[in-house]
Amino acid sequence: MLGNYMLEGKNIILGICGSIAAYKAATLVRLLIKAGANVQVVMTPDATNFITPLTLSTLSKRPVYSEYFKPDTGEWNNHVELGLWADVVIIAPASANTMAKMAGGHCDNLLTAVYLSAKCPVYFAPAMDLDMWKHDSTQDNIDKLQSFGNILIPPGSGELASGLNGEGRMAEPEEIITFLTDDIKKKLPLANVPILVTAGPTYEAIDPVRFIGNHSSGKMGFALADELAALGADVILIAGPTAQISKQKSIKRIDIISAAEMLEACLLHFDTVKACVMSAAVADYAPVTVADQKIKKQDGELNIGLKKTTDILKTLGAKKRTGQVLVGFALETQNEEQYAIDKLQKKNLDLIVLNSLNDAGAGFKNDTNKVTLIDSGLNNTVYELKTKTEVARDICAKVIELIKK
Repeated sequence: MLGNYMLEGKNIILGICGSIAAYKAATLVRLLIKAGANVQVVMTPDATNFITPLTLSTLSKRPVYSEYFKPDTGEWNNHVELGLWADVVIIAPASANTMAKMAGGHCDNLLTAVYLSAKCPVYFAPAMDLDMWKHDSTQDNIDKLQSFGNILIPPGSGELASGLNGEGRMAEPEEIITFLTDDIKKKLPLANVPILVTAGPTYEAIDPVRFIGNHSSGKMGFALADELAALGADVILIAGPTAQISKQKSIKRIDIISAAEMLEACLLHFDTVKACVMSAAVADYAPVTVADQKIKKQDGELNIGLKKTTDILKTLGAKKRTGQVLVGFALETQNEEQYAIDKLQKKNLDLIVLNSLNDAGAGFKNDTNKVTLIDSGLNNTVYELKTKTEVARDICAKVIELIKK
């Protein structure tokens, strides 16, 4: 399913009520786990009559809670802690009885206590017979729950347990996952914004086995791509030779080797994106000629003629349309800020990220970086040494600001 990467790492409480549709909870737990979520099942006492806690505990890899405490051991299931732990609460199936309790603030079981304690978004997927669904009291309760900010996952139509045909069927597990991920994504600051990111080095061939390259690991670019995707962006990542792997499964990755290949890939996608973050360390020079066979070692010196590669950043800056955001990087060893400003202005950038190799812990291969952000108005912000993930968050916050200008 597209989009279920939005659930990766999320703490999700799945509340299950007494309804024949509870059997679908097994599939829902499996899909949530497959999407990378941490799932804690909380059942009403009646729900245990429809599906066993053992089944759900096996699928979720966690104990299932249905009581405040276990009388034999005195073990306490703390509803407040559960409510604070959750990033999302899903109540599916949500019975008419439980919805009435939620709407009225009643708290006579662990699930309703967790609901009242939750600080996170709460989704509910009703399941009941047609006449119960259509009853004015049920509709009033649904309206009230939505007025609290709870999010309705509408039921479907079809054959019901009573034999009637109509509304009231709980949404299918796959539909719930799609609804949930779509709803989470549309609330993110970069929801569906297309963004191009470049990362890593380029290798310029000398012969079939040798190349000119640099020490870029791609860590900074991959951290940026992951953070942008986590913020909802549709990320295209153009990556030079690197061992890095994206954490966000939604990222579209294009692998290249040379500066010429990176230029071609950038030009192919540049017109379709809202922003472009150029963190790759692109070679400035490439061999004039590339030998067809491996160059054999000989006495004396070997001279290799070099030619300038096309300046990708400058090329994109010249093509940039109104409203499009272009971010460049500058890795300097002297006169750092002035060189960065010159690059910002000459290449028509909206933002430049300055790294100095004079700063301990910054630059290539490290897991940390220390940057200064300079925008087109020459406003600069100096950051302390941070992990590259934290640096990526700082840069992305500025990108969001520029996009929303």
